Amino acid sequence: MTAASGAGDRAVRLARGAQLLGIDLGARQRARLLGLVDLLEYWNRAFNLTAVRDPEAMIAQHLLDSLAIAPYLAGESILDLGTGPGLPGLPLAIVRPERRFRLLDANGKKIRFVRQAVAELELENVEPVQARMESYRPEGNFSTIVARALAPVAEIHALTSHLLAAPGRLLLMKGRYPAEELADPRLAGLAISVRPLQVPFLASERHLVEIRRG
Repeated sequence: MTAASGAGDRAVRLARGAQLLGIDLGARQRARLLGLVDLLEYWNRAFNLTAVRDPEAMIAQHLLDSLAIAPYLAGESILDLGTGPGLPGLPLAIVRPERRFRLLDANGKKIRFVRQAVAELELENVEPVQARMESYRPEGNFSTIVARALAPVAEIHALTSHLLAAPGRLLLMKGRYPAEELADPRLAGLAISVRPLQVPFLASERHLVEIRRG
């Protein structure tokens, strides 16, 4: 397979996957999403940003997996907690340019990548921040906080209570249904719903835990 044919296959896969998710991508959004994959592939040669090395696999496991939660974002200000190499924050910011995204991680190497991606992809609605979530004290609260496979539900809820606005949503991306995590007594009385996610081209389970405030 040539580089050109590989890029063409990725473009087709992304377009089809976005269509299955009900997301209408413009030409510039498609170019930015594919550009993000190119950047991840390039940086992975020198830095261990993600265990997924194959660019075609990144379409499903990184891009479409991130975009699957786009319908559940609320409000204008979004915090991606423990963003790593910008997931799910960068793909979401590309398809939701009307919202402001702050991408937080304590890992300097990964935040350097996010800053480079923001610059190269010209994402004016993204602010990368290097900080530990335990000590992060922003100037205002966020209407939506997202986290991807970061920590148990109760732990994330406790760490983000001072960051979430009211009304607000805490969106936690999980694989299998997190029955044991949801049984934690610290979550009693909260407005929690769990939604199965259908991510195109992924056979493994995906669930979204949503905790609403207000």
